[in-house]
Amino acid sequence: MAFGWMAQQLVPLGKALATSDHASVVSINLFVALICGCIVIGHLLEERRWMNESITALVIGVCTGVLILLTTKGKSSHIFIFSEDLFFIYLLPPIIFNAGFQVKKKQFFRNFMTIMLFGAVGTLISFFIIFFGAIALLRNMDIGSLDIGDFLAIGAIFSATDSVCTLQQVLNQDETPFLYSLVFGEGVVNDATSVVLFNAIQNFDHAHVDAIIILKIVADFGYLFLSSTLLGAFGGLLSAYIIKKLYIGRHSTNREVALMILMAYLSYMLTALLNLSGILAVFFCGIVMSHYTWHNVTECSRVTTKHAFATLSFIAETFLFLYVGMDVLDIEKWKFVSNSPGKSLSVSSILLGLVLVGRAAFVFPLSFLSNLTKNSPHERIIFKQQVTIWWAGLMRGAVSIALAYNQFTRSGHTELRGNAIMITSTITIVLFSTVVFGLVTKPLVSFLLPHSAKHLSSMSSEPSSPQSLLSSLLEHGRGSEVDGGGEILTRPSSLRMLLSKPTHTVHYYWRKLDDAFMRPVFGGRGFVPFSPGSPTEQSLQGRI
Repeated sequence: MAFGWMAQQLVPLGKALATSDHASVVSINLFVALICGCIVIGHLLEERRWMNESITALVIGVCTGVLILLTTKGKSSHIFIFSEDLFFIYLLPPIIFNAGFQVKKKQFFRNFMTIMLFGAVGTLISFFIIFFGAIALLRNMDIGSLDIGDFLAIGAIFSATDSVCTLQQVLNQDETPFLYSLVFGEGVVNDATSVVLFNAIQNFDHAHVDAIIILKIVADFGYLFLSSTLLGAFGGLLSAYIIKKLYIGRHSTNREVALMILMAYLSYMLTALLNLSGILAVFFCGIVMSHYTWHNVTECSRVTTKHAFATLSFIAETFLFLYVGMDVLDIEKWKFVSNSPGKSLSVSSILLGLVLVGRAAFVFPLSFLSNLTKNSPHERIIFKQQVTIWWAGLMRGAVSIALAYNQFTRSGHTELRGNAIMITSTITIVLFSTVVFGLVTKPLVSFLLPHSAKHLSSMSSEPSSPQSLLSSLLEHGRGSEVDGGGEILTRPSSLRMLLSKPTHTVHYYWRKLDDAFMRPVFGGRGFVPFSPGSPTEQSLQGRI
């Protein structure tokens, strides 16, 4: 009897679970089918000058949201409820890691000081301009109860650029390596700075904002940047050392590929445990792995990891743009602003204007300061390149949406008019900047940087050879080398070289350390392990 009663009670529960599971399965199938559609349509539009896959996914998401809205009779426009955990834990890591894994390291580190100037100092300038502008222009518009913490969060939310959209739409790493390294590097540091600022805003008393608090925020950012970078580099070096010493690939290439993926993800998740920046950690982990670990695995694993990381990143990017498009028509948030659409449009226009002004306020002045430190005209950022950098950072994306949801919603829902207006304004700006700016971007860059200019940019920004690098370090002094005229030049002191050419000097000494210690210990190009019977040996024997 007892078992019969339990069975009768479990039947309704089983039906409820089956209904819930069925709805989840339908949602997953629909979303996977939409991603496949985005891939196919993106391939068909590959030759289009104006379209790209991010805009394609966004448009398909909007169309799907309209269909779902009509099917559910206005109750919902999307399949999933947006979750910051989904974004920061599962979707963002493969995108940032692959960017670090694929980036041209020499270009990135040659422009490291300029990247930090734009990414950290520039983001702070943009943050304060948007913050003070929002207080001055939005406080008297009767959009709801927004306190000082909300306005600080607005500054952080709209200071975050969309480096994913930027890289897909603006620049090519092979055609313009100099600009690519600047825009991409600034985008990664910008996202990290924006997230750190946002988290810092949540952790202090908004009623007592003074200069000491602001200095603490800046000091916390410096600590987080250094600690996160070291953690990511440590994860990359540890994976390189393990694979080099054990040479796992002689028995199974699957194990070394799995180890690379899991070690990269572990470096990202450890930052959540230690309250550090996961964006910076996984980015520098990708750089270190591409420099050391990737050269330690077998040839088969190299091909596998390169395409696996790129594929995971591509799927995550498509997922993000598709969901953003579907979330544009979320009826729950738009019903709060249905009585005053003009006010919502005004808020969006003001915030977009502040984004434009905030970006221009640091790109052009900081470019001028950066050019003052460059001795060669080819290393300076010309005005057309400055315009390209300014335009490339205007688009806002998933980071802004994730931070906005974190600040103005609870579990993806909101019942306050002011919060709903800020969510809809964020969605409007993301949609407008991605589609409108994205459509104009390619012809604009083609106009500012024609093929000859791109070629010149690539030539001028190519890393120097060891001999030319050494010559540039010796050009201001007298050394022990004999030049073409027979004059004997002496090598200047290390301090003098550091002051005259800091980037070249750091790169020169890093190469010496890398060749003398790092690569013999951790592996890398020229230090690939060899084991009898390995797949590498077998492939060589097959060729012979």
